[in-house]
Amino acid sequence: MKTRLLRHRNYVLYAGLVAAASLAGCASQGVENPSGVPVTELRPDERGTVAGTGIESQDLVAVTDQMARGILGVPEIAGARTAPHIVLDPVTDDTRFPINKDIFLTRIRTQLNARAAGKVRFLDREMMATLEREQRLKQQGLVTASSDPNVTEFRGADFFLTGKLQSLTTKTSQGTSDYVLYSFRLTDARTSEIVWESFAEIKKQGLEDAAYR
Repeated sequence: MKTRLLRHRNYVLYAGLVAAASLAGCASQGVENPSGVPVTELRPDERGTVAGTGIESQDLVAVTDQMARGILGVPEIAGARTAPHIVLDPVTDDTRFPINKDIFLTRIRTQLNARAAGKVRFLDREMMATLEREQRLKQQGLVTASSDPNVTEFRGADFFLTGKLQSLTTKTSQGTSDYVLYSFRLTDARTSEIVWESFAEIKKQGLEDAAYR
């Protein structure tokens, strides 16, 4: 009986070692795509081999870099004594590509916040519901306040930044061609004047269409 138990324990130990070695070997080799091609890491501004004729990361990087530079050159921004306050208005997507269109404004904002040295300020209107709830808690005395909670201190916008994506598509038996126009504008919140506007345009063609999500 003892001999059988000893043999069983040795077998379990051996099986465990074999399984661990197998897992270690798999981990060292990495995981491959179903196609057998390993994943390749690219720069966001670099075109990969998996590409289509639509809006891709390299387009996003190029367009938003151009727009951020353009905004910093606007006289109302560059020559302002105090940093103007900007509100982002949703981007309109009139293309055939179901992309996250507001990613363009997100990258422009982060570019300016990182590189503009305080020349512009963005108002976080996405947080308004949270901010208003916090203000009510302070007014009710449920949380502390460092200033008078009954005084509204939410800043108003000096400018609104928005954009529009538009496209033209041609399809034939020879392939697909897409032209995309990226336009952005900065509007004065007091006068409704467009104080700055710029655009970028990109055209691509290929033999096969691609799916965008």
